[in-house]
Amino acid sequence: MENDSQSLTTDFIFLGFSNLAELQKLLFVVFLLLYLVTLSTNATIMTIIRLDPSLHTPMYFFLSVLSFLETCYTFVIVPKMLVDLLAERKAISFLGCAVQMYFFLFLGCSHSFLLATMGYDRFVAICHPLHYNSIMTRRVCVQLVIASALIGLLAAQADTTLIFCLPFQASRKLNHFFCDIAPVLSVAFADTNLSKAVVFTLAIFVLLIPLMLILISYLFILFTILKIPSAAGRRKAFSTCSAHLMVVVVHYGCASSIYLRPNASYSSDKDAVISVAYTILTTLLNPMIYSLRNKDVKTALRKSLRKNRLSQKDFQ
Repeated sequence: MENDSQSLTTDFIFLGFSNLAELQKLLFVVFLLLYLVTLSTNATIMTIIRLDPSLHTPMYFFLSVLSFLETCYTFVIVPKMLVDLLAERKAISFLGCAVQMYFFLFLGCSHSFLLATMGYDRFVAICHPLHYNSIMTRRVCVQLVIASALIGLLAAQADTTLIFCLPFQASRKLNHFFCDIAPVLSVAFADTNLSKAVVFTLAIFVLLIPLMLILISYLFILFTILKIPSAAGRRKAFSTCSAHLMVVVVHYGCASSIYLRPNASYSSDKDAVISVAYTILTTLLNPMIYSLRNKDVKTALRKSLRKNRLSQKDFQ
């Protein structure tokens, strides 16, 4: 009994979707379907890139890493959220909350710098096409991915350690559906102004620096595309960037609206809606954007489906 009562005082309680009690089973079905589609779409992209030799290029290497990150990203949040939609007591332990926040931040920060890396890849491909293969070697690509992951690890370590060293209130009710920074800080017992300032500084580093690098890359890309004499050539050059640009707008738009607010109060309803879009919808849209707007991926998918049909006929 003592251990049970102690766990009750250290657990965090999620209140996310509590105002939609009558719709929680419907939300469970909707989010489960979206989650399964996200997993299958990302798995399809990673498999196609792995199996098709024509896609063994830096751009598609980064795309496969992006799909892997988004698969892990949803795994950190969505399964627990689905369980809570059907559970009466929506709780998570102190350690579980810290671990969830750590991996959420690690994957999200890595995602931001990976998008900057993909922007640099497009810059080299369009602005320096003759030197592309010598610059974007396999080793350089791997090093860029590792650097993105290390930055994500350090940022997540700093934020999570800073937040979970704070004392918390006895009633740890989070107006959210996962352990995000703002709702956890809202139940801290101590003065959180310093913590908020440090977290905001790290958010600037993780969001604005990669975004600035992307904007600089696309500024040079734009100048290069405008110099192409033929309209067909300009369209072809821009088409290789359009999918990446759409993902950048969605990712940084949602993330900035949540994490780049130094003095704004936490709005549970507004932030929960944005977080649903940020954690569920964007991870579904991103692979679909890349697959639907990319001729190489669609061609590789058709080739793979054709091979499967032929192998099934041979087997029969």
